[in-house]
Amino acid sequence: MLRVTKLTDYATVILVALARAPERVHSSAELAELAHLEPPTVAKVLKPLAHAGLVESFRGASGGYRLARPAADIPLIAVVEAIEGPLGMTECSGEHSSCEHEPHCGVQSHWRRINDVIAEALGGITLAQMLPAPPARKAIPLRLAPAGG
Repeated sequence: MLRVTKLTDYATVILVALARAPERVHSSAELAELAHLEPPTVAKVLKPLAHAGLVESFRGASGGYRLARPAADIPLIAVVEAIEGPLGMTECSGEHSSCEHEPHCGVQSHWRRINDVIAEALGGITLAQMLPAPPARKAIPLRLAPAGG
């Protein structure tokens, strides 16, 4: 089964929490509560996100984290690569392959093409697009009085 790790999933949830109020600085504890995650897990995820330049960190009593740039400017590929490193579907599909079977394998170019398609798909979806849709507004029925009455 092909899937992102839990940490990448958690990173997306944390970033979405930050994107809901991008002007605010959120403490790690507040983010843990918003994301329904344990504080040590949130701290573990925030470190590589900050290192990748996706979040800014602020020290001090009113310190915390906020998005380093608008959610619309953060593609999901950046989140995946911040947590997991460069995308590589197989050993030979990355930029620096060290597969001993590569010289006689014959499928490397196909895996690289698949890798590129997935990278393009992740690059085409932004954090802003991951925000939940606002709740639908309930329509209020309008009753008109009969004409002439």
